[in-house]
Amino acid sequence: MSQKRSFISLQEARAPFFVGIDLGGTNTKVGVVDDTGRSLSWLSVPTEPEKGPEDAAARMGAAVKDAIAKAGLQPSDIARVGLGSPGTMDIPAGMLVEPVNLRGENGDEWYHFPIRDRVSHHCGLPVAFANDAAAAAYGEFWIGSGRDFHSMVLFTLGTGIGCGIIIGDLSIDGENSHGAECGHIIVNDAEDARVCGCGQQGHLEAYASATAVVKRTRELLDAGRNSSLTARLADGAELSPKLIAEEAEKGDELSLEIIFEVARYMGIGTVNLMHTIDPNGVLLGGAMTFGGNGSELGRRFLARVKEEVDRRAFAVLAERITIDFASLGGDAGYIGAAGIARVEHSRVGSV
Repeated sequence: MSQKRSFISLQEARAPFFVGIDLGGTNTKVGVVDDTGRSLSWLSVPTEPEKGPEDAAARMGAAVKDAIAKAGLQPSDIARVGLGSPGTMDIPAGMLVEPVNLRGENGDEWYHFPIRDRVSHHCGLPVAFANDAAAAAYGEFWIGSGRDFHSMVLFTLGTGIGCGIIIGDLSIDGENSHGAECGHIIVNDAEDARVCGCGQQGHLEAYASATAVVKRTRELLDAGRNSSLTARLADGAELSPKLIAEEAEKGDELSLEIIFEVARYMGIGTVNLMHTIDPNGVLLGGAMTFGGNGSELGRRFLARVKEEVDRRAFAVLAERITIDFASLGGDAGYIGAAGIARVEHSRVGSV
């Protein structure tokens, strides 16, 4: 489903202006926003990580300039750029550490790369650096589903599970830039707990990510469970959360079981965060939300998450928290990166 975007004119915009970059493994999104988070321009360019980080940094710099021109602005009109990136990182140093989803032709060219400063060099503007999930969380906090919250958690459900925690204007990055890695909280400490993509056992990501959904479904089908998925796969369909959701919407019991199992574990993960930081709200975003609020299946999924929270959380927290779907879709990353740049600009001023 295509993303519906709205833009304002330069005449409607409120200065100062910021640029957000959402660096992805396949595509990189760049947009200009005003001081209230409204977008003036947007574009997407291929990341092409195989060409190496310096090439990517140069093309990000060029894309920033293109987005600025598209908005009818000059580079001198931009207060700061924000860059949201995947992978492990050293945020104060502006460095990627070991971004496993960004691989060059020789394997590890992206490792220990000073991406913040190289993008800044190529676009000629100061750059704020953030984890991509933290940037998406800030976007939702600033102008999305979390705009009425003082504190919130965003889980992004996809191949893995990303997470961002925002309290006030502060993104919880942690002492070692590994804060809010909540896809790796423990939800099962059994000896035979599932193994996460990081190699450790029992993590939320091992039970509620798209990777986990496909793996669990395959196991049940191989064990002989009856499901309409069997015929779809025999016809050449690829096993994916989208296919599972399609069959669940038709009433396939196995598909529904898998989706509600994800909801149960997301409920457990949500309670862990509720009992840790007591946020106003928890939002669910990413590619695997089963249609979100726009579909009956998505609404049933969210209701199951809430049921688990009601069963496990302190009553006063369960009564007061808001649990909902994120609303900005794929735009949360670049908008939030721009928002983090805005916060940094307000703290240190222009340079």
